[in-house]
This record gives sequence, structure tokens and C-alpha cells, in this order.
Amino acid sequence: MTTASWDKEVDVLVVGAGAGGMAAAITARIGGCSVLLAEKTDRIGGSTAISGGAVWAPLNAQTDEVGHPDSYDKVWKYMRNTVGDAAPEAMQHAFLASCAAAVAFLEQNTEVKLAARGYSPDYYPDREGAALGGRSLDPVMFDGRLLGSHFHELRDPLPEFMVLGGMMITMTDAKHLLAVTKSFTSWKEGMKLVLRFLGDRLRGYHRGTRLVLGNALAGRLFKSVLDQGIEYWLDAPLQSLEVEGGRVTGATLVRDGKPLRVRARRGVVMATGGFPWSPTLRAQLYPQPTGPWSMSPQGNVGEGITIARAAGATLGSGQFAPAFWAPVSILQKPDGTHVRYPHLVWDRAKPGLMAVNAAGRRFVNESTSYHEFVLAMYKSHETVPTLPAFLVCDSDFMERWGMGLALPGGRPREHLVRAGYLFRADTLDELAAKLGVDAAGLKESVAGFNRGAEAGQDAEFGKGSTEYNRYLGDPEQAPNACLGPLRQAPFYAVKVYAGDIGTAVGIRCNENAQALDAGGQPIPGLYAAGNDMHSVMGGQYPAPGITLGPALTFGWVAGKHLAQQTAQPPVALETA
Repeated sequence: MTTASWDKEVDVLVVGAGAGGMAAAITARIGGCSVLLAEKTDRIGGSTAISGGAVWAPLNAQTDEVGHPDSYDKVWKYMRNTVGDAAPEAMQHAFLASCAAAVAFLEQNTEVKLAARGYSPDYYPDREGAALGGRSLDPVMFDGRLLGSHFHELRDPLPEFMVLGGMMITMTDAKHLLAVTKSFTSWKEGMKLVLRFLGDRLRGYHRGTRLVLGNALAGRLFKSVLDQGIEYWLDAPLQSLEVEGGRVTGATLVRDGKPLRVRARRGVVMATGGFPWSPTLRAQLYPQPTGPWSMSPQGNVGEGITIARAAGATLGSGQFAPAFWAPVSILQKPDGTHVRYPHLVWDRAKPGLMAVNAAGRRFVNESTSYHEFVLAMYKSHETVPTLPAFLVCDSDFMERWGMGLALPGGRPREHLVRAGYLFRADTLDELAAKLGVDAAGLKESVAGFNRGAEAGQDAEFGKGSTEYNRYLGDPEQAPNACLGPLRQAPFYAVKVYAGDIGTAVGIRCNENAQALDAGGQPIPGLYAAGNDMHSVMGGQYPAPGITLGPALTFGWVAGKHLAQQTAQPPVALETA
């Protein structure tokens, strides 16, 4: 008899360094485990680092403080009225029972700091149990300089969400920057941002160190990994899991071109980010047509899910949708690379923008959630080509709000026209011809849209009819924050595709984040978190932060459960 040969041994191996993976690693480490965090890319943060950073954690300790007292019964009603049976009830209960505790644990024991939104409606505010604030939290701004020499190892945010070549901004920051010549308060706030950024660049940083949104959350988690002394490997992709006697005992990783067998005495956590860039899994699970339209990091190709299935894990089922959708516009640069822009919250709800299909007809409430917008694209596409669809606006809208990569305030956009990203025309007939849509339909749609704007009511699709719609509109626009005319030439349009911000289908798990086999039994030593775990939202999108909320929660759940396990002794193997 001889024992297996291992290159390294730890209590817990976590594969993937996004929010779910880092939460699991930190929690297990605080619980007394030795931990190795393995990341396949050369950067920490995963899709968390390029996200908006919202965390949906109902019943958190700040709800009363921000004026939105909540109850389990209320939020459970909302879950039933949005998610329903698209995900197992037990997992939905597990999330609601643990999310506030997970947030409290991270805030009390790590650098993670979150601030509840005083006003941020759930995405279906007209459904029973919805809240107008308190449930979603944002990462508090983080000083990247606290990472020291490790700052360059944190994944950069998307360049399209930075200004001046590297300065991160929030929606509030953007509003100040657009109003610097109109308001002394905005001028002061804008100058503080710019001076801080210039100081960073003069000190040699490759970008600004004032981190906000998802980059702040990733930075705070990374700082906590460093503070806990957790060993992490970059450029260390997963090759396979080691299974002995039905138990996952470790994994083989590739480092410096060499396979290394890592023993995990208590277990392995899969947190590799789902499969949005796996052509095979997309073909199997996505509706058609689909394409390379995801906003997730292109390294998220589903190997965590695929390798876990090879070890006996199973996919979840019953989901409403396989992914969390977002309309995405795409710019092809001269070198052939592509820039993807997700139309999440900035432009679609503003007054004066409408969306049409190939018939030139509207098909959706433009100010609905990004997830619902793409669902409407697929629904419309069943009868009229709607992939791509077209966002249309006039010059007044463009100068005030911009659209996608086309920035407001007279900023250069000719390069976008030349590249075929932005369409511009002096008449609606000319715009229709450039887009390849029906001209009569487009003109009739604009006329109807303008009549609704004049009346302050969108009789056809209800743009601006809910609290969530109006939250993203223009509060200065009366009587409807989301409705305005579309009549001032030149007219503009961009194509949008059925993109996503991550996948909802993943490894079926129990309330302890343990992967389940075909018989519904937990596989000893195998856990999942983040988008590798089958979503507790079942492919529905109830509110901002419903990916990061469960990621942090079940990362914490997995780490806590692992810390309570007994380290397994080596399994004896017979020699030939």
C-alpha cells in the first residue's frame, strides 16, 4: 500500500478569485483552515471587478437606517412573485436566511464595507413584497493604494466605464462631471475627482486608485485575502478534480506549464464564473440566435462546471432563463478587436430614446430592466427580426445623455459613425435605410412615441409607469421622467444584441453549497459558489445585485461549512 503523491496540501482549495471564491476562501481561513486560492488568469477579481458592484442582501442591518424596514414574510412574498418555482424553494429560503449574516460577517471581519441604498426600487415594484430601497447595497469607495504592490494584480474595470483614460466614476460622479459648468457643487466634486486621478498618475499608477462599483468590492475582498495571509496562485488553471472513493480530495492545477496535484483535506470550492464564453454550453442551453455578446471576462468558459460534472455533479434545472441578460452594443475597432457596451441603467430609461425591431416598431418598455429588455427581444424575434434591435434617439438626446459608447456634450463621435457602431441621418427615412428597417414603420413608431411624450403617458408599453422606470429617468422631465420627444435631426441609432452579464445555469447544490450528484446527494468535498452554482434566482432578475448577493452569501456558507468539517486523512491506494 502507498499513499497518493501530492505536490501541495491544504485544507481548502478554492478555484476562482471572484466575489464567491474570495468570500469562501476568507471565511474558511477565518474559520481556521489553510487555504489556497487558485485563479486561471493573471488578475484577481473575476466578473465582480468589472461589474456595477450592487449586492442584493434583503434584511441586512441597514434597512431600518435608510428608511425601509423589511421582514422575512415581505421579501419571501416578493421572491415568490418574481422567482416563483424557477429555483428550488429550499435554496431561496437558504439565501434569505443567510444573506444578511454573510454581509455582517464580512463587514465585521474583513475590509468589505457596503452601504445600503436609500432609494433603489426592486425591478418589479408593482408586485407584492417589493421594496423601494434598503435591500441593495453598494461597495464603499476603496483606496487601491492600500493594496500596495498588489494593485496591479487586481483586474481593471472596463475601459468604457472609466474617463480620462483610467478614472473610475459612479452615476453620481458622471452627473457632476456633466454639470461642472452649470453648478458650483458639481464643479467642486468634479475637480476633486480629477485632481485625485492626476495625482495617482503622477505617482506612477497605471490607472486611478479611487475604486468604486464592483472594482471596489473586488479590491476590498483582495485586501482581505492579503490580510488573512491566504496563499493565491495566478495563471493557475484547473485541469481536473481528484476523486477517491466518491470523495473529491483535491485537484490538478497547471502552474508554470506544469501539472501540480493539490490535496484539499476538507474540500474544493468551484467558483470559476460560469460558462458565458463556452460555445458548447451556450449552444446547448441558450436560446437562439446567440453569439459572442457576453460582458463577462472571456476566460469564463465553464471549465469549473464541466470538470465538476465529470466528478459526478449535476446541472440545475427548471430555470426561467439560462443567463442574466443585458442588451449589448458592439464596436469593432480597426485592429479587429471588439468593444462591448452593456446598456444597463444610463440611457434606455431617459426621455427621448426608443427601441425598434426590423419592422421599425417598438416592442418593449425601454426603461424596463436590462434582463426584461432582452427577454422582449427574443419574444419579438419569434415573429419579427429583433436580433439585433435598434436604440433610436435624436440630437437633443444625444447631446444631453449620449447613447452607449457615443458620449454626450459634443464629444467626438465621428469615429463611431465611420466604424459602423453609430448610425446618423438627417431624416428618419435615411436612418431607416441605413439600419435596414421598414421606414414607414419607423416613422409611425416615432409619431406614436411623440404623442405619448406630449401626453406624458406611454399607452403602448408603459415607459415610465413604474417606480423603477422613473428611478432611472430624468427627474426634471415632467410629467413623465422617462418620456420625451424624438424630433430634432440629426437622428441616431445603435444596434443592440442579446448579451448577458453571466450565466444562471450551474452546478446543483444544497443549502450548504455542496454539489449534488444525480441522486440528489451531496458529493463529499465538492462545493460551488458564484455563477458556477445554479442560481437561486432561477434565471429571473428581481433586483439590482442578485448575482453578487448570492455569490457572497454562498461563498460564506461554503467557507463556514468547510471550516466545520474534519480534515480527511490520505486514502491508501493499491500499487500494481
